[in-house]
Amino acid sequence: MPRWKQDAAQRLAVAALDLFSEQGFDDTTVAQIAERAGVARSTFFRHFTDKREILAAGQELLSRLLAEGIADAPEDASPLDAVALGLDRASGAMTEFNRQLGPRLHAAMAASEELRTRSAMKSAGMAAAMVAALRERGVPEAAARVSAELGVLAFGAGYDRWADPAREGDPGELVTFTRAAFAELREAAASLR
Repeated sequence: MPRWKQDAAQRLAVAALDLFSEQGFDDTTVAQIAERAGVARSTFFRHFTDKREILAAGQELLSRLLAEGIADAPEDASPLDAVALGLDRASGAMTEFNRQLGPRLHAAMAASEELRTRSAMKSAGMAAAMVAALRERGVPEAAARVSAELGVLAFGAGYDRWADPAREGDPGELVTFTRAAFAELREAAASLR
């Protein structure tokens, strides 16, 4: 097998998601993932502790970016305006590679309850990071939770639209999609009175 290559983590993620959707999460081994990615098994473990971690890859960075965007919001920003800035920061870090993973991720999750559970945990981690950042700004707990949950929903909806394989041509930046989704959710929340 070839030695380490710069894009090994990306190739491992693609290989894992393809195998998860083809044969299921439980029936996919680390050795199969490494073979599909064209790397040695030891290379897998340089990037991930186990196959479950592939889905959590990037969660820490995403949560940190969301929290930083909220923390850097102007002092007079409302909780929702602060979350919008967090979404901008996190969305801006997503690349074409992240967009291309979307359909693979959806296919893998459709094939595995465990992967759907891991995805829900990832969303909960993003929400917790935003709640903590909002609480640091003095936002009351209930308002922080509602604002964070709207942010998680907006990020998910924006990402799904951005990564939709039916969308032809260059879809542009993820931030455009998360902003639109967040605006829709804010409007929907305001109409609930």
